[in-house]
Amino acid sequence: MTAPTVPPAPNTDDPAPLVRLRGLSKHFDLSPPLLSRLLEGKRRRVLKAVDGLDLDIARGRTTALVGESGCGKSTVARMLVTLYTPTAGDLEFEGTEIGRLSDRRALAPFRRRMQMIFQDPFASLNPRWRVGRIIAEPIRAHGLMDDTTAIRRRVGMLLEHVGLRAADAERFPHEFSGGQRQRLSIARALASKPHFLVCDEPTSALDVSVQAQILNLLRDLQRELGLTYLVITHDLAVVRFIADTIGVMYLGRLCEVAPADRLFAAPRHPYTRLLIETVPDLRAPDRDRKPMAGEVPSPLDPPPGCAFHTRCPLANDRCRTERPALRPHGEGQANDGGAVACHAVEERRLPAWAPGSMLVSGSNADRTG
Repeated sequence: MTAPTVPPAPNTDDPAPLVRLRGLSKHFDLSPPLLSRLLEGKRRRVLKAVDGLDLDIARGRTTALVGESGCGKSTVARMLVTLYTPTAGDLEFEGTEIGRLSDRRALAPFRRRMQMIFQDPFASLNPRWRVGRIIAEPIRAHGLMDDTTAIRRRVGMLLEHVGLRAADAERFPHEFSGGQRQRLSIARALASKPHFLVCDEPTSALDVSVQAQILNLLRDLQRELGLTYLVITHDLAVVRFIADTIGVMYLGRLCEVAPADRLFAAPRHPYTRLLIETVPDLRAPDRDRKPMAGEVPSPLDPPPGCAFHTRCPLANDRCRTERPALRPHGEGQANDGGAVACHAVEERRLPAWAPGSMLVSGSNADRTG
């Protein structure tokens, strides 16, 4: 068997985004069976996990998606690595539309160039396989090598690359700590020489000290290999450390996208401000910090208009009836590549940002504009 030609390393100087999403949606039909609907008069139930996402992921950079649990972050991740087929919209990877591809042979070259690091490294590693076989599996599956000695050598190099020993290939996953298992997951992801890594909560199952080690490893690998990352997380401290661009999601939609430094310095969407308010600040430990009020509405029955209006201190009648579009920052504001979906921002009703200024003390369902 002759190994196929491996595409060249990613060109991080190309200004075109590596991944381009336009109107990306994923809906899950949770309706009762047809007979039950007819006899019992039940309605169809559609879960809009992702509802019209527009996002560009720059080459050689780290983009993060943040938001509360259930906002659709992990669904986006699974669509990007073709585990889910989008319901609607465009998903382009390296200039090719892949969202509508269903044939495994057509998807194979793209799946080789994109890999995923899962949240729980113990659950994502086969407990019955030795580490060497786990890491070698992508090499064999994509036909990158067929010589056993060469594969063994490659596995040893990958293990050393992530801070483990080549001899660890003979051990089983349960013989490693949580942080070491996540290093194994990273080594497996690198085995197929990908251009794009989707990291779904890569540090949430680890101790804080181990989190820092894994994040530093990911940054070092990015600089060395020119990798592009999409990081899915709810931990803003992780995002601040590793991300170049941040997208904030709420109920399946993007409410703000901005460079990381600008977003933390001057967040524009009320939801982004509330998220940042939940992050402990050592410089102001005595600041009154109230929890975010209200519950995230059900994605099975989302509110009309802006999905955040039931919890927003700035909501008016327009917010309750008209869905805001994700727009670049308006005239008179910094042209920093950011965008926000908020009527209050568009109408210049948003007060200047100051920590502690955007706390919600209760429901705003009865607030008038």
